Amino acid sequence: MTDIIYHRTDCRACGSHDLELVFSLKPSPIGDAYVTREQLEIFQPSYPIDLYQCRQCGLAQITDVIDPEVLYGDYIYVTGSSMGLAAHFRDYAQSVASRLKLTPGERVVDLGSNDGTLLGCFKQLGMQVLGVEPATHIALQATAGGIQTIGAFFTPELAREMVAEHGYARLVTANNVFANIDDLQSWVQGIDLLLAADGVFVFESYYLADLLQNKVFDFIYHEHLCAFSVKPVAALFERIGLRLIAVERVATKGGSLRYFVQRSTGSLQDDGSVAEMLAHEHAMGLYRKQTYSDFAEEINALKTQTRNFLLQAKREGKSIAGFGASITGTTLIYHFEIGELLDYLVDDNPAKQGRFSPGLHLPVYPCAVLEQRKPDYVLILAWRFAGAFISKQGLKHSLIIPVPEFKVLVHD
Repeated sequence: MTDIIYHRTDCRACGSHDLELVFSLKPSPIGDAYVTREQLEIFQPSYPIDLYQCRQCGLAQITDVIDPEVLYGDYIYVTGSSMGLAAHFRDYAQSVASRLKLTPGERVVDLGSNDGTLLGCFKQLGMQVLGVEPATHIALQATAGGIQTIGAFFTPELAREMVAEHGYARLVTANNVFANIDDLQSWVQGIDLLLAADGVFVFESYYLADLLQNKVFDFIYHEHLCAFSVKPVAALFERIGLRLIAVERVATKGGSLRYFVQRSTGSLQDDGSVAEMLAHEHAMGLYRKQTYSDFAEEINALKTQTRNFLLQAKREGKSIAGFGASITGTTLIYHFEIGELLDYLVDDNPAKQGRFSPGLHLPVYPCAVLEQRKPDYVLILAWRFAGAFISKQGLKHSLIIPVPEFKVLVHD
């Protein structure tokens, strides 16, 4: 186990050792490690999920780091499987291209490009596109699908090779992946090497302030090494001469920010959004420990309500299915300590069907199984998509929604 995980004691943004534990989740196995029937005998250990905050720069981060080769070697998540994300990326490409005044033929590089969904949208706008994706099997699939993708981890060395072969990038993107990087400073150096003189780095990541306000605690897991906010992001880039010039609120992932970073000589204008969000963070106490203590109390109150309801349902002999075979579902199941109270999971992602959940090995079936088995309750583990689930399935089953408020919706 010591070869798989290590504990860092310094801030990955500024290097300070002044880190304070602000929120702890129950340890869990790697959240997206859904196994095949042949892998059921392989023991899946649990690893800590503890969130620390740097008292110098304010970055919230997990300090127990699992070897990325272990995390991503058998990675099965693809962007196209995430509800609503493909449509979001179409809008993203149009919006960013318009704001940056991109012209056809300019180079766009996406780091952590996955199946190439975002780059496909830029390609349709006439851009030259190139992806970097460490899950080599996904990179090969993307390339076969028409999106040239390098199957490797991004480093300054790779950035130099990319510039030598393809030239500098007018736009570099990294969406829902920048939070997964342990060596942030190396990545930032690589981005600096890759950007053209008038280049812009745009990344989206779930927003720490929204995570707290919207109770999206299940977005804290092993892959998400950082929970970004404006103050530490601005400081991170400023250290190497890049400037956070603007931010935009985005609805995805329970509340995200889109960050725009450029050189000090860049052409994007300061629209006041960075100063506005810094004031918001200060007002809500984002860098005070008490804010996280209050958050922990709220989450643990929801845990108590959910667990007590499920315990009583099982005492009454009720059957309970869980909707959402996702990485966030793993976090929720383990932190709420409800794994033994669920009979099975359902999910419409074909990559998860026929597999078994991390550690607990709950079987995963298509959502159509609900019609056949007619469980007494469906626990909506993917609670951010409760509305979409009800729209698609109707209220054919009694639903338990654990977050952001505990609710039970009884079917007709």
